[in-house]
Amino acid sequence: MPNLQTKFDAAVAHSKNLSERPDNMTLLKLYALYKQGSVGDNTEKKPGFTDMVARAKWDAWTLLKGTSSEDAMQQYIDRVDSLS
Repeated sequence: MPNLQTKFDAAVAHSKNLSERPDNMTLLKLYALYKQGSVGDNTEKKPGFTDMVARAKWDAWTLLKGTSSEDAMQQYIDRVDSLS
């Protein structure tokens, strides 16, 4: 049985080849789960209010603070599987 990291990497690759582009909120959630799973808690400087896309990504990732990398990876895998 593949380990979590292998399944996560496969889900990341699969997410780039989905038949339909997910809506923006789903993409934001996937981004946040990916960052939390691969990097951990957000320690980056908060973007300025004029960069709305970067700010939305930063906010989404920050909401996952305290979520373990393993939990974030599994949630990412589950979310990508549900989009297939």
